[in-house]
Amino acid sequence: MADERGPSAGLSGDAPEAGLERPAQGWLIDDFRDAGRSQLGTSWRVVSDQVMGGVSSARMHRIQSGDRDALCLEGEVSLENNGGFAQINLDLAADGPLDASDYSGIWLVQRGNGADYSLHLKTSATRLPWQSYRAGFTSTSDWTLVRLPFADFAPYRIDRPLDLARLKRLGLVAIGREMTAELCVAELGFYTETL
Repeated sequence: MADERGPSAGLSGDAPEAGLERPAQGWLIDDFRDAGRSQLGTSWRVVSDQVMGGVSSARMHRIQSGDRDALCLEGEVSLENNGGFAQINLDLAADGPLDASDYSGIWLVQRGNGADYSLHLKTSATRLPWQSYRAGFTSTSDWTLVRLPFADFAPYRIDRPLDLARLKRLGLVAIGREMTAELCVAELGFYTETL
């Protein structure tokens, strides 16, 4: 069923441990059980800087780890030819922006090769390809739940604040330095802080 080929198949840890359950208050974006579509009804894509003349490589594939399915980004990021990124991304709605203003941030259950990655958000205001709102995290060799509060997302090459009522796309990105990308995500979604 699942493809266990590639470097991410050999990452340590077989199944996400207890305690990695999704937050009680939130909205699931994807748990990768449906190979064709996310829980939002949209499909994941893989893209690299080759779309703008770079030479980085990017691959996307699915694995099964214990009782969970996961989506993996793998590739080699190169700064040659003004490049420097590999990513997997997902439109958050098929027919216009998604309103996430009732939520506090994005959570994900991830594992990887210990490198730093970014989660990028695009809104209706990010009209140029290089514009986004970015928050970083460091991948871990074992499955780990990461919370990225919306307050931590910094605008990149755009002077407007993040408009949570107009989200269009999210991307998991290896960017900005020469690196091997190996990142798998088993679940992700929006969460609400509880008092």
